[in-house]
Amino acid sequence: MKKRSDPPIRGCLERGAPTFVTQSIYLPPKSGGRKLDAAAADRLLPMKALVISRLGDPEVLEVRSVPDPTPTSLQELIEVEAGGINFADIMSAQGGYPGTPKPPLVAGREFCGTRVSDGQRVMGYTQWSAFAERVAAPSQLLWPIPAAWSAEEGAAFPVNYFTAYFAYWKAGLLEPPAGKPAPRVLIHAVAGGVGTAAVQIGKLLGIEMYGTSSSEEKLLRVKTLGLQHGINYKQRDYEEAIKDLTHGEGVDAVFEMLGGEHTAKSVRCLRDFGRVIVYGAATGQPAHVDARILYAKGASVHGLWLTYLSGNRELMKQAWRQLSAWTANGRLRPVIGHVFPWEKAAEAYRLLLEGKNFGKVVLQIK
Repeated sequence: MKKRSDPPIRGCLERGAPTFVTQSIYLPPKSGGRKLDAAAADRLLPMKALVISRLGDPEVLEVRSVPDPTPTSLQELIEVEAGGINFADIMSAQGGYPGTPKPPLVAGREFCGTRVSDGQRVMGYTQWSAFAERVAAPSQLLWPIPAAWSAEEGAAFPVNYFTAYFAYWKAGLLEPPAGKPAPRVLIHAVAGGVGTAAVQIGKLLGIEMYGTSSSEEKLLRVKTLGLQHGINYKQRDYEEAIKDLTHGEGVDAVFEMLGGEHTAKSVRCLRDFGRVIVYGAATGQPAHVDARILYAKGASVHGLWLTYLSGNRELMKQAWRQLSAWTANGRLRPVIGHVFPWEKAAEAYRLLLEGKNFGKVVLQIK
């Protein structure tokens, strides 16, 4: 067969179980390795996928025909109905997410659909390849969705709710001490996907929550979920607001995903022995923090990366036991702010990139 000069489109890459599909489709050897045109490729290739064609802004996203994924013994084949967009997807397209293969690459890390082997509706998590008509996903990272949920709600759950749950876990607040005042948590980007999930979970845990957002409208909507104290960072410095609202005491934990100067500002929002839980860098800047500011309060900064934690089966099982109990009795349900057909994926990515979203942004695959 003629040597292929075009790079492969990467599909699912899940710790030792990579699946690769190709960008340029060739005929069998007897055809002389002749390339197919787009129309011929559409006829021969069995499915569509949202592909990161090259690194850059959301306009690099293209719906293309690609070969079907081939599950390994540790994976299941899923017919995908919807996919949830995360800031990590934007970073992957821009080339800023750790470990992302070079493009072309099938985009997306969370999804909802039907498991081919038994017809069960499931939601799932993978590193990439979720935004396709079919995905080969790790069996241990698939979870049944409540019967009353839509595909969009299922696609909005895994990344946001596991991340929010683990933030409380890292902060040591999953079991607030009885007989003491409610712990205080500052949640940045409180009107986003992780933010709204953290508010729902915080309400169940009895947390006193403070949240930052860019508009009064967003803050009012999050207060209906249980947020007690909203801070419009465009009108007021959140560090000063926390000082005033807590009478100078500070909070027990900050859920921080901005990066840059905000990591140090978040540390200054803490009370004694408080913790900053860092799970992102939406500003595109690495965390700027001098360890010396931790000394006076005995404070600490902790990293949270779902990519890494998802490889710990026991930890994920523990988290799912609690999350599934909450979803089963209707106490947790994803907040869907925007739904786009995947042909308009660039618009959906840009909405999230510009911080104009409320709750989760979801793509309809089917």
